[in-house]
Amino acid sequence: MAVSTLQVQSAGPDRVVRSSYRWWICALLFGVTTINYCDRQVLANLKVTLQDHLHFDDAAYGWINFAFTTGYAIMYVLAGRFIDRLGIRKGLAIAVTVWGLASIGHAFVWSAIGFAVARLMLSMGESANFPAAIKGTAQWFPKRERALATGLFNSGSNVGLILSIPIAILASKWHWQVAFLITGSMDICWLIWWLSAYQSPESHPKVSPAELEYIRGGSEAAPVRKVNIPWTTILRQRQAWPFLIGKFLTDPVWWFFLTWTPSYLAKNRQMSVAGSATSLIIPYTVAAFGSIAGGWLSGRLIKSGFSVPASRYMAMGVSAICMPISIYAAFAGHAWVCIALISLALASHQAWSANIFTTSTDMFPPAVAGSIVGLGGTAGAIGGMVMNLAAGAAIQFAPVNGYIGMFIWAGSMYPLALVIYFLFVGTTRTQADVVHESQNLSVPLLACGAVLGVLGALGVVLTSSHWQSLVTAMKGKSGAAAGVAVMALFIIIGLLLAYASIGRTIPTTISDNSAKAS
Repeated sequence: MAVSTLQVQSAGPDRVVRSSYRWWICALLFGVTTINYCDRQVLANLKVTLQDHLHFDDAAYGWINFAFTTGYAIMYVLAGRFIDRLGIRKGLAIAVTVWGLASIGHAFVWSAIGFAVARLMLSMGESANFPAAIKGTAQWFPKRERALATGLFNSGSNVGLILSIPIAILASKWHWQVAFLITGSMDICWLIWWLSAYQSPESHPKVSPAELEYIRGGSEAAPVRKVNIPWTTILRQRQAWPFLIGKFLTDPVWWFFLTWTPSYLAKNRQMSVAGSATSLIIPYTVAAFGSIAGGWLSGRLIKSGFSVPASRYMAMGVSAICMPISIYAAFAGHAWVCIALISLALASHQAWSANIFTTSTDMFPPAVAGSIVGLGGTAGAIGGMVMNLAAGAAIQFAPVNGYIGMFIWAGSMYPLALVIYFLFVGTTRTQADVVHESQNLSVPLLACGAVLGVLGALGVVLTSSHWQSLVTAMKGKSGAAAGVAVMALFIIIGLLLAYASIGRTIPTTISDNSAKAS
């Protein structure tokens, strides 16, 4: 790799020369995020082609995506702890190996069930991407640059989406299996680059002492700590809930646009498979600028003298204002207007995402950054599980009105999430204290768990008692089963919250281990 760029920075009367290797690390994280989204998006671009070859309906496609988000929900929280304990370098290398093999495995399945299994394995590996990237950003960048760095590497998701388009077009005109072999090969190439280039900032030979001091904000470089803190402890922190709820409400919107928009354009807007995929280059490109702009805006506001909370609120507020406008995409008479509004929605989400990710590192110590981001990913994936089943059932039941309902839902989530965020956090932010030797019964967690469990149980009873009517209305068992699965999911979440509420002695361990932090 090329020698890092040198910058000359004024520091009072002296001029300090410092390296800029941290931006090469950002490039690495950008690269892995790119291939992550390329791997996952190829299936959505090939949906119509695969339905023609393998003969599965929209409800079954919803279940395939349900499997993908289930893997994320299960592994995201574990991936965060995995990254915190094993370190970014080794942890992410293992994760990319797993999802690369899973990507190649898609080429060897021939049914909806087979694709569901392959997607489950893919998501289990990909779940480590963002916990590792956010933790790496927290280690390599000072607070005032983190939102920009997050926006830059997060823009790789949009580049990956764009890259998936020519791959899918090639595969649709030749053999669909080729797409998954190409993406798996890309994973292997990035893995070689990662292992040859990444170390922690304290031990990296290309990081100058001046850059290390700059990363630490002018203070003495503190060692990176590895930590073992139970997820139940994090759930008890008030600072965690605005982040978790925000992810639960808004992540599924992103998943909806990625997994359902290509077939929406092909079926509802009468575009060809190649035409719908090509049209999405515009939204994906605009989304990349939205990611960078969202990170740049909050960083610029901080440098202009605004507080960190105010800067994050203003940047997230722009997205919350723009998202409802995108609802009109479902009603637009011209395809180009629809594409423009989808572009606005994706850009707004990416700007939002760059800032909501950064709020987790604002309010939690770097030692648990991977864990809190992992929990947030799990919350978002659970929302995605519900969304995919609901979308599959709704679109199967009413192909036109089902999409209209989903667009209305998508545009409404961001203002709601921002209001909830403000109610929890207010105008000041205090960092969470995650180290406790003992915990008492948490009544709020227990109450929330009980409510969700009761609602889920009632839902299961009602859907089961009207099963045959649901099968008829939903045009098959796949759509009807979605309702039962969502209710069962509520029961599981309720049980987990009830478990987290139990008082217990916490075997929390935090150890300084900077030498192995890479």
